[in-house]
Amino acid sequence: MPGEPLPKKRLGQHFLHDPGTIERIVRAIAPAPGQRILEIGPGLGALTLPLLRAAGSLTAIELDREVLGPLAEKARSEGTLELIHGDALRIDLRALAGNGRLRVVGNLPYLVSSPILFRCLTQLDAIEDMHFMLQREVVERMTAAPGGKTFGRLSVAVQSLCHVEALFRVAPGCFRPPPKVESTFVRLIPLPPERRPEAHRETLERLLRQAFAQRRKTLANALSGLADRHLLMALGIDPVRRPETIPVSDWCRLSLALHERTTVREL
Repeated sequence: MPGEPLPKKRLGQHFLHDPGTIERIVRAIAPAPGQRILEIGPGLGALTLPLLRAAGSLTAIELDREVLGPLAEKARSEGTLELIHGDALRIDLRALAGNGRLRVVGNLPYLVSSPILFRCLTQLDAIEDMHFMLQREVVERMTAAPGGKTFGRLSVAVQSLCHVEALFRVAPGCFRPPPKVESTFVRLIPLPPERRPEAHRETLERLLRQAFAQRRKTLANALSGLADRHLLMALGIDPVRRPETIPVSDWCRLSLALHERTTVREL
């Protein structure tokens, strides 16, 4: 629209404008009154306004100060919008959630989508669910099953914490300006706390970094100096398999075993 702020390349902004896609996204999120909805990067409000109409209130965090005024003006008659000028990479979701849990939504700038995603994954106790627009290749890696070329560190890290569902693809022409890649709208629902590797998260991250840096090696060779063949066999994990063939559940079991071994040694 005339007079609206233009997308900023340095911020990786691609404003969603296609009405059909916006409607489809809102249906997938299914906002309702009383829910605590947080939108990351509202931009010009393409998602903000329909979400606000459905929920009655919404909090949004935006780094680009130039869009805050126009967005606040648009939202004035739609509901109660709390706008926070700030960086989503520094956001304290627990403080925003209070005694409840947040439904987190965002058409994330691709330049910082992975860091924002992992920021959210470290605060899952404050989150009910997440709906994000991400680069298609990133979602393919997040949802990949063991055995394929796209299954790797990101697949295990995300699937060990959340149920992940790729909902639908979004063409470049649905954005202004069109990105050079396809996008996918994805839903993430945190697993119950007892199923998440919270206590041994750092051990799991270390395992994944080492294993998938050498993914063409056998598991025993890739994890040399970290997890020996005897431990793998004791857990029923074949040491001659390659890292990309190991299911998420086995990565979590191995991580827990290493964590417990380290804890015992420290005692």
